[in-house]
Amino acid sequence: MFCYQCQEAAKGVGCTIAGVCGKKPEVSAMQDMLIFVAKGIAVYADEAAKVGYNNAQVDEFVFDALFTTITNANFDYEAIKAKVEKGFVLRDMLREELKAQGIVVEDAHFEAAVWVPGEAQSIDQKALTVGVLSEKNEDIRSLRELVIYGLKGMAAYAMHAFHLGAMKQEIFNFAYRALVAVQSDAVGVEQLVNLVLETGKNGVEVMALLDKAHNERFGSPELSKVNIGVSDKPGILISGHDLNDIEQLLEQTENTGIDIYTHSEMLPAHYYPKLKRFKHLVGNYGNAWWKQNEEFESFNGPVLFTTNCIVPPRKSAGYADKVFTTGSSGFSGFPHIEADPATGKKDFTPIIELAKKCQAPKEIETGHIVGGFAHNQVLQLADKVVEAVKTGAIKKFFVMAGCDGRMNSRNYYTDFANALPNDTVILTAGCAKYRYNKLPLGDIGGIPRVLDAGQCNDSFSLAMIAIKLKEVFGLDDINDLPIAYNIAWYEQKAVIVLLALLHLGVKNIHLGPTLPAFLSPNVAKVLVDQFGIAAIGEVNEDVELFMNV
Repeated sequence: MFCYQCQEAAKGVGCTIAGVCGKKPEVSAMQDMLIFVAKGIAVYADEAAKVGYNNAQVDEFVFDALFTTITNANFDYEAIKAKVEKGFVLRDMLREELKAQGIVVEDAHFEAAVWVPGEAQSIDQKALTVGVLSEKNEDIRSLRELVIYGLKGMAAYAMHAFHLGAMKQEIFNFAYRALVAVQSDAVGVEQLVNLVLETGKNGVEVMALLDKAHNERFGSPELSKVNIGVSDKPGILISGHDLNDIEQLLEQTENTGIDIYTHSEMLPAHYYPKLKRFKHLVGNYGNAWWKQNEEFESFNGPVLFTTNCIVPPRKSAGYADKVFTTGSSGFSGFPHIEADPATGKKDFTPIIELAKKCQAPKEIETGHIVGGFAHNQVLQLADKVVEAVKTGAIKKFFVMAGCDGRMNSRNYYTDFANALPNDTVILTAGCAKYRYNKLPLGDIGGIPRVLDAGQCNDSFSLAMIAIKLKEVFGLDDINDLPIAYNIAWYEQKAVIVLLALLHLGVKNIHLGPTLPAFLSPNVAKVLVDQFGIAAIGEVNEDVELFMNV
């Protein structure tokens, strides 16, 4: 086993015995195999795209494969292996379709395009040979993995959009071209660096697509006060990111006597008008994903994971028999809710019936948190914000988007938020906000000092806000704005956000709590020299540095 795709890579190098996330070696190997078969499919899909031919089943499979392998999404070995087996069938089907149309696939010599499971070598045996370290050159390996991790994050957001009926074939086609490029020895360092930035460009496209799909389906997020206490009714706790899933769950639980609570990255569901209309969407329970072992126990009712981030439950956990998964998520022993292939609808009856037998949640905190500051809402406050900047009431904005995690070093972000001067405003998105969204930081002339735009994919809103402010102030460069970027990362969705920001020209981003283990020294130097990427330091020193820039 070797995995270094997330911030918690063991010793800052990589997990080799078992994942810090809880991933077992056999699961890690099968995830590597799923990426391998996705690369094989991409060889044929890329050639098909050149002649305007595409296959929707192939598109969905490859992006689901990428999504399935992100950190903390799917730990179910048998489910992942079944996807691998399906992938080889799809690869061979696509190859025969192209052959029947007289289309010659020039890159069919790639191993992923031709390897066949069989008696000579089983899928499990092959899985041990196709991992990250199969590429020996550390700089090539670093850049290839940076592209792949960007594609994984991009696929996560694309699948959310896909579930809402929104897609762009160009995005699938780019992914195929990129997956072919990372297999080719003819693609060198300079070309891979360009491909990394092109991945960021497509990341912006995907996030814009999802933002549009969310706004059209659920209405534009609006300023909202979210209850963090509980009611006296049984509840279902929904985690992850997929708003299509929570809409279906809300529809199926209406007038059943069951309340719905959001968890972690599902919190922003409360900001959307068409989801807020459900009176039994009563609040948000708990904090960021990594606290679920303690908080799920006290919730008492069933939990539904729509995507990542799953933490393997302790053996003594009393909630393990109440957890369900759906979509690209999975864990051995958790019942999985599949969508109807024809309609895309899901039947949550097993979860609902279980909830009826459960006690109401135990209250672990009280009060409210405020959010809903996506770009449409903030732009409605644009005049107020601009005036506050011009008068000096607001000296600087701090983008503190990204991920949370369990390491004590992440207390840095709580301390940093507390240490910021009172004339600063935090712009946030993602579960990183749980480090400071309940702090009494106050407001500036009615503008809250923490403006939560939503999920990690809503980092697009933060980019849109910056671009709009650049126009309002008549600036030529986004880096001339009074905005600093101090971003926490954990997994691959944060990687695509970072690459998207680099594509938009944002420089001098501080990244923490550690720089990615998958960046070789030479690749890290490129990011430092060209974009000013830097690691976080001591809180007070960083605050002073940012305020004086």
